[in-house]
Amino acid sequence: MKPVKEFPEEGELVVATVTNVRDYGAFVKLEEYPGKEGFIHVSEVTTGWVKYIRDHIREGQKIVGKVMRVNKDRNQVDISIKRITDNQRRMKMQEWKNELKARMLMEMLAKRLGKTAEECYREFGYELIDVFGGLYPAFEAAVLEENALEEEGFKGDWIKEFRAIAKENITPPFVTISGIIEVTSESPNGVEIVKEALKMAKESGDNIDVYYIGSPKYRIRVIAEDYKTAEKIMKNAADKAIEYITKAGGRGEFHRKEA
Repeated sequence: MKPVKEFPEEGELVVATVTNVRDYGAFVKLEEYPGKEGFIHVSEVTTGWVKYIRDHIREGQKIVGKVMRVNKDRNQVDISIKRITDNQRRMKMQEWKNELKARMLMEMLAKRLGKTAEECYREFGYELIDVFGGLYPAFEAAVLEENALEEEGFKGDWIKEFRAIAKENITPPFVTISGIIEVTSESPNGVEIVKEALKMAKESGDNIDVYYIGSPKYRIRVIAEDYKTAEKIMKNAADKAIEYITKAGGRGEFHRKEA
């Protein structure tokens, strides 16, 4: 996994700050993609007819949107804020806030270890993000499971300080984990089969989100009250999708971390 992607993927949920509102739409700054701007057409602001766009969106507002199209050649990212649920909006905003906190905790850890934050990211930070689906989930896991990092194959003197900082600063009301599911179908109606398989995963339990990250890969994200429960929910969601697409003649695989 690369430290920072240059552009978001289609279907991805992103956090953005509104920078300029016009009658025809709004321009936003993508908080997770430095230097990248997005655009929300007036038709993607809310359902129904919009008489005054500023009744629905304003400069300085933090929004959560769904990426509809990415044109890398034109440096253009089209976003919708009407195509996500309230639950998705809350989950994504909380995830973003958690990751901001996790970065501050990483700075604290670096100081305790006598290293720079970048050195810590290179040595183990990026791998933590890869394995746990984010830096904050790694801190959460260290609080909830004493040997969570060691069980995932991590080694080093840094683990003791990492665990100490996690316990000092995080009291998780819930945990967030993610995994990758790959589903493909060569059937003439393969697109619909894949969509139905992903729907099966999403509807298999509460607080499950499934979104596209690059064909044939989709990310399953789960929020639960503890790490083990979240793992169980995610495995069940993946199993439902794989069972459906296999019966339909397609193929499916689940990976706890991104290959």
